[in-house]
Amino acid sequence: MLFAGVVSPSACAQASAPAFHADGSVTSPAITIPYSAYASPQARAFFPKMLAAGSKAPPITAPIAQSRAFYDRMNSDRAARMEKMYPVNIHSETIAGVGTDVVLPAQGVSTENRNRVLVNLHGGAFLWGAHSGGLVEAIPIASLGRIKVITVDYRQGPEHTFPAASDDVEAVYRALLKHYKPNQIGIYGCSAGGVLTAEATARFISDKLPVPGAIGTFCGSLLDIDGDSSYVAPLLNGAGVPAHQLKLMDLPYFHGVNPRDPLVQPGLSPALLAKYPPTLLITGTRDMTMSSVLYSQQLLDQAGVPTELHVWEGMWHSFFSDPELPESQQAYRVIATFFLHHLGH
Repeated sequence: MLFAGVVSPSACAQASAPAFHADGSVTSPAITIPYSAYASPQARAFFPKMLAAGSKAPPITAPIAQSRAFYDRMNSDRAARMEKMYPVNIHSETIAGVGTDVVLPAQGVSTENRNRVLVNLHGGAFLWGAHSGGLVEAIPIASLGRIKVITVDYRQGPEHTFPAASDDVEAVYRALLKHYKPNQIGIYGCSAGGVLTAEATARFISDKLPVPGAIGTFCGSLLDIDGDSSYVAPLLNGAGVPAHQLKLMDLPYFHGVNPRDPLVQPGLSPALLAKYPPTLLITGTRDMTMSSVLYSQQLLDQAGVPTELHVWEGMWHSFFSDPELPESQQAYRVIATFFLHHLGH
């Protein structure tokens, strides 16, 4: 194997030997890890600023009003920056009793997309992200893809618990099926929205609804947060190795839920996965959900589902929320192109 066993003398001199344990775990001495040489110069400059901003975020146990206000300020700023780069027209609309924001490209929907629609399910730990967080995920895709995007303000915790969000997504989807063919509808989301996209698809299958033409699960997918990245990513992002791995069941939205329920973790059911539509998966090497996303792609591939996986070097969880990064702009193009190729006319 190329480079196997090859270690520079200087590296040997600087590093202490790690300890290996019978269960496969490794204890390593304190180290300094440089930022990736493969990431863009813009990402290198932005990374410390991102970490500094993130360090001011309230803990997940903070009062919900405090967390929602913090993330709404952050996402509103991002959305304003996006609108300058990606012109759109936005209006609110209630669909099947569920609040949504409809985002349309300022230059008009393209001819090939006039009978297509995308549904966005925003991120935010199933706690925050309504409206402004959805706009962050919808604006660049609507503008660049020249397609209508509906971002859904689904019910969240702590006021609501599973399956409230899936109920809302299904209600919106059923309403859209009155105006669009299933293969003309695409659904995507990031973080909690990526998990919810997978859950909603499982719900459609369980309720014998036709599946959408394609879906996208970004920085969250078919399974709970686990694997190497759930430990390594926090370390790479300056937070150290977590004493406790954050799990879906730690979130108020999932309190009292059976974690083995395939409508919570669809990756646990090969039978469900075999009925999934083409799926786009996106993550980054500093995203704590990377392992979950990678393994979700493996499971979909084993189930015979067409997939497309993109992993950006040096990128963190939900990195494309900041539109100035070249990596973010690459991700927008990937998303728009994927749905352009997979949705029906």
